[in-house]
Amino acid sequence: MTDRRLHAGDVVQHFKRAMITEEEAKANKYLYKIVGIAEHSETKELMVVYQALYGDFKMYVRPYSMFMSPVDRVKYPDAQQEYRFEKVHSDV
Repeated sequence: MTDRRLHAGDVVQHFKRAMITEEEAKANKYLYKIVGIAEHSETKELMVVYQALYGDFKMYVRPYSMFMSPVDRVKYPDAQQEYRFEKVHSDV
C-alpha cells in the first residue's frame, strides 16, 4: 500500500490535472506544494495548508479529510486518479 501521509515540501497534483492541455501541464497547472499540516484552534480538525505552483501562487487551506478523500466517481466518472490529491514527489 502506498504511503499517503503528507509532509511539508510534498508536491501533489489535483485529479483534474489529467484533463488539461499539454501547455497547461508545462505551466504546472493543478500542482501544489504542501506548506504544512495545521490544527484548527477551536475544533482540533487537521487542515492542509498548500500553495499553487502556477499562476499567482495562491495559498489555500482545506480539511485534511477532504484533501485526502477519493474522487467522486458519480460527478467525475472519467477521472484517472483514485484520490482528489496524490503525491507527485516528496522532499522528505
